[in-house]
Amino acid sequence: MAGPGFIRDKLEIKFLILYITARVIEPIPFDTVLDLTMCDDGIDYFDFSECLRDLVKTEHLTVSAAGLYEITEKGMRNSQICESSLPYSVRLRCDKNINECNRKLRRKNQVRTAIEKRPNGTYSVKLSLDDDMGSLMALKLMVVREDMAALLTERFQKAPERIYSEIMNVLLSEELNKSDSDQA
Repeated sequence: MAGPGFIRDKLEIKFLILYITARVIEPIPFDTVLDLTMCDDGIDYFDFSECLRDLVKTEHLTVSAAGLYEITEKGMRNSQICESSLPYSVRLRCDKNINECNRKLRRKNQVRTAIEKRPNGTYSVKLSLDDDMGSLMALKLMVVREDMAALLTERFQKAPERIYSEIMNVLLSEELNKSDSDQA
């Protein structure tokens, strides 16, 4: 075991891994399981790796071809039975980290970007923003260079709500309405 912590043995590490995977909102990669599990000084990397491997072997967790870990029904049942065995302070710290992880996962699912090369050599940039109710915006733009496409996706991911708001402001502005009536 690593340093002085509340987690004392491999069985408790397994309980903690099950506790975590039961609470994340979607399958997560090895690094995320590791980060969330290392919330106690009593856990070291090698014990963690062995415990994670054992949980997959015993079918408490599954690992997809993409390397994403997900709890099974068997794992969920055992997690519910064993979670009270985890020290309260570890669960509190873990819950805080899981909430932050879930927030990031939700955000990743709500803000999506994609770049596609078109047959004429230009690029299509797809930008979309969702909320809990569904799609707020889906925008497809053409740009002439790949670096421009990458810049658009990067900037959209940083401030999608601001971009949505700016588009709404332009479309709802009186100036746009006045210029339309002037042309008529």
